[in-house]
Amino acid sequence: MIRLILHYLLRFLALVLVQVLVLNQVQLGSFINPFLYIYFLMVLPVQTPKLLLLPLAFLIGICIDMFQNTPGIHASACLVLVYIRPKWLSVLAPREGYETEATPSIHRFGLTWFLTYAAVLVFLHHFVLFFLELFRLTEILSTLYRILLSSSVTLLLIIMLQYLGVKSKNA
Repeated sequence: MIRLILHYLLRFLALVLVQVLVLNQVQLGSFINPFLYIYFLMVLPVQTPKLLLLPLAFLIGICIDMFQNTPGIHASACLVLVYIRPKWLSVLAPREGYETEATPSIHRFGLTWFLTYAAVLVFLHHFVLFFLELFRLTEILSTLYRILLSSSVTLLLIIMLQYLGVKSKNA
């Protein structure tokens, strides 16, 4: 159990550092902002209780907010993501259900399932994030374009991370 907690703590720290030190510093144009840190929330075990998901989402979101000097928009978007996550997982559940320690991954459920799972959550996160950041509807088309491009790049990075990651016993 301690080993598992340490594993998730290291993943949390690594993703926050990669986001803050690398992805936030790379300029990919004004429309592309990948947010890889949400991978942490997406690959938590399927049976993770909401009472644990919500504080973890707030914690990782507020860490990014502190480094980007944004007043809670990342925390809000992460909270929406983990609120929808269990509902979305139940929609995508296999006929026999999920195993107790199953984690969402390409290795366990296949590329099509994972793409469906991740694409909706990434798009939802980015939608909430960018509309909270802008907070007006006057530039809706450019915001939607930014959401689509950023979601695509984030999803590509998540898929690459899935294939580069070591296949674990829960995967």
